Amino acid sequence: MRYFLALGAFGCGLAVILGAFAAHGLKGQLSPSSIATFSTGVTYQFYHSLGLLVLGLVGMHFGEQRGLKIAGWLFVVGIVLFSGSLYGLSLFKWTILGPITPLGGLSFILGWGLMVSHFLKHDANVD
Repeated sequence: MRYFLALGAFGCGLAVILGAFAAHGLKGQLSPSSIATFSTGVTYQFYHSLGLLVLGLVGMHFGEQRGLKIAGWLFVVGIVLFSGSLYGLSLFKWTILGPITPLGGLSFILGWGLMVSHFLKHDANVD
């Protein structure tokens, strides 16, 4: 679970950097539409990096269970596929990445679904 905590903290920090880059460095360099696309990637990266932090903390409380680990890795895959493809589309016009974006979104959805399933099936390890 500590890997999810570290990845979540890294992802949040990187999202702040990328958000500032979009707001200050890309203004005037990209179209408003491309900046909006980039910003969507930043937003989803930030949300799901926070999700990784939550998973890490919850995993410490519930124990390192398989469903939580899979959910965490689905968030990581989702960040790379969803946010990464949006960054590539907006910065470099790599249109080949367009079909990859929904796969990242699906990874996010599956990760959240696994969390729901886990919480409905397991009690916390209360000491």
